[in-house]
Amino acid sequence: MKTSTLPPLRVEPRLRIEAERLLREGETLSSFVIDAVEERIRNRALEEEFVKRGLASAEKARRSGKYISASEVVSSLRRRLADARKDAGGKRARKRRKAR
Repeated sequence: MKTSTLPPLRVEPRLRIEAERLLREGETLSSFVIDAVEERIRNRALEEEFVKRGLASAEKARRSGKYISASEVVSSLRRRLADARKDAGGKRARKRRKAR
């Protein structure tokens, strides 16, 4: 496959200096920029999929007339978070006991 180039970018010196400061050993500025572009592309794809699922869910709710109130959703999320925290706390305690 033939490669192609991204448009050259003019940036403030401060931005380039900061990017170069954060490079890891063996990393080039070009690889840093490519990684950033790839990550942003993945993020945009995830955002796009999230919006599509939300719109589809809203349409399904309109067709069926079945809605869940925001307070029910928040309450359910709080319970799930509390359960996850409880599970995580128990796992940490078991790890501490094993380490002794």
